[in-house]
Amino acid sequence: MTIKFSVFIATSMDGYIARKNGDLDWLPGSDGTRGEEDFGYTAFFQSIDTLVMGRNTYALASSFSEWPYHGKKVWVLSSAYPHSGTPLAHEAKGLACAPLELGLLLEQNGAQHVYVDGGKTIQSFLRAELIQELTLTRIPVLIGEGIPLFGQLAGDIKLRHLATQVFSNGFVQSKYALEYKASKKKNK
Repeated sequence: MTIKFSVFIATSMDGYIARKNGDLDWLPGSDGTRGEEDFGYTAFFQSIDTLVMGRNTYALASSFSEWPYHGKKVWVLSSAYPHSGTPLAHEAKGLACAPLELGLLLEQNGAQHVYVDGGKTIQSFLRAELIQELTLTRIPVLIGEGIPLFGQLAGDIKLRHLATQVFSNGFVQSKYALEYKASKKKNK
């Protein structure tokens, strides 16, 4: 597969992407507003042509005062959608399929760099060994419990450190390349 799949996400220091109820009140900018610093998000967003997200992430993005993904193709994965695709708001398409199947569909549709977002979606793409790059921003807050970024895996996935940046507000952002075991099928 020639597509690059990337994750750009923030977690609390204890590894959660949201509270158990999906709330992001602990995360600055979670209401769709932007502060002075964007932590590299604009450059990352300009590098992608397609987004893949789960239903809950789509619902959150749809609640913002302005749709944050103008100009990008958006695919929403959920078992609630038929395989033929269901039109959603903002020209997003809903689909129920495995990550590899979606990757092949995206490749046929000309996608080159895909942003994968949402906890369950990221976890399923990791298990399928499709994620090639992970940018993780750790927010200096402990929320105690919530929705974890990472879930169970069939085996270890080695991360090769590419860069780390510390911001004046205490955010620490690290970028990694994912290195899957050579014995497993590569999807690069």
